[in-house]
Amino acid sequence: MNKKVEIYTDGGARRNPGPSGIGVVIWQGHELLGRFKKYIGEATNNQAEYQAILFGLQKAKELGASVAECFLDSELVVNQLNMDFKIKNKDLGPFFIRIWNLRQEFKKVTFSYIPREKNKEADKLVNQAIDER
Repeated sequence: MNKKVEIYTDGGARRNPGPSGIGVVIWQGHELLGRFKKYIGEATNNQAEYQAILFGLQKAKELGASVAECFLDSELVVNQLNMDFKIKNKDLGPFFIRIWNLRQEFKKVTFSYIPREKNKEADKLVNQAIDER
């Protein structure tokens, strides 16, 4: 059976690089499966975005998902994960590889860009994670 989830992720840094956090919200249809936030230390905005996706996919796997639709508000990261853009920053390569390898454990994973206004919940979790550190 295919368990399909929607994963909304965001990552952010205060100053860039600076203190960073990630936020992940996972839904299955209209059912909220989980809200997660984590302080990740010093990072850039893009590193935080990648870590949020990695964390979200790991959580989805733990929840038994086989299909994951990932939504994030970083056009750059979406385009890199969909292999439309090359990754020029050497610090992002290892995250891309870890996400790529984790994708193989799912039947299907998609990455889609959404405007910031549609990602408020994940964004709020990022700020809480940084504020609470």
